[in-house]
Amino acid sequence: MATIKDVAKQAGVSIATVSRVINLGEKVNAQTRAKVTAAMQELGYRPNANARALVTQKTATIGVVIPELTDPFFASLASGVDEIAKEKRLQLLLSTGTGSEESELQALNVLIDRNCDAIVIHSKHIASDKLIALAKQHPGLVLIDRCVEAIQERCVWLDNLEGGKIAARHFLALGHKQFACISSEYDIEDPRLRLQGFQQCLIENNIDSDNTPVTFAPPNQQGGEIAVQKLLTDGHQFTALFVYNDAMASGAISTLEDNGFRVPEDISVIGFDDVILASYTRPKLTTMHYPVNAMAKQAAHLALQLTETNAAPLKQKQESGKHLPRLVNRASCVRR
Repeated sequence: MATIKDVAKQAGVSIATVSRVINLGEKVNAQTRAKVTAAMQELGYRPNANARALVTQKTATIGVVIPELTDPFFASLASGVDEIAKEKRLQLLLSTGTGSEESELQALNVLIDRNCDAIVIHSKHIASDKLIALAKQHPGLVLIDRCVEAIQERCVWLDNLEGGKIAARHFLALGHKQFACISSEYDIEDPRLRLQGFQQCLIENNIDSDNTPVTFAPPNQQGGEIAVQKLLTDGHQFTALFVYNDAMASGAISTLEDNGFRVPEDISVIGFDDVILASYTRPKLTTMHYPVNAMAKQAAHLALQLTETNAAPLKQKQESGKHLPRLVNRASCVRR
């Protein structure tokens, strides 16, 4: 089995230089780094993770907490963190916690107990004061898809309020005057802000949002079916439907067509998130793009940076954590 000495001899460098390459040290030029990396590959040398941890005082891991594995949105989030893990030659540790503060804290503690220094957490249920305390205890903790003002420099989030406004503006530009909304029944910030933004835009354009029906259901395809069926059963008239996410939107479109409505000829639909499903609905779904993969990469980079700077992020040099959604105009909306 090849040793670090063998790698140093093969590459024609010192053992200390090989060590710096292994531990991602900055004081190695690109040519030398390439020679050492090539020597490691030729000899089949694999750095000992435990030894590296002893040298750097850090485990070679980065953790991510998400609610579930099967949702395409959270799969994309985890994938973004994993890309950075591979780039930095780190092991991704994945933990799931959903539906309650207790579950999310338990998922986080699994990573902490594994001595994971850099952690990206998607949390909708842990109270803000607890997240603030956790951030003080764990320098590499970064919050994604939520902004807590006191630790804003550790947050990467989407402007959901503006996303709702952009969707409403698109409908208005197409000449729609009768609207309906489908939202998630979960009492979390994202659906509340998206709906609020949509309604605010209507009010700003002298449209009484009280006349815009809103139906709540589980944020999945079946929920979209249930919600749109309720709108139809209650006799609401609308030509434009704004839906909390793409999964609900696909279920809503299916049920509208089952009830004799054509999308988009009779009813235009806008979803949210722009998951891969949106490109394969019929018609292809107009939606708000949520750059979750790019945000996850930013959050992972930030978490690793914070482990190096010992919880002292440089606010002036740091990239803003707030992201804006953008409209992806496909085939589910038409002009009235």
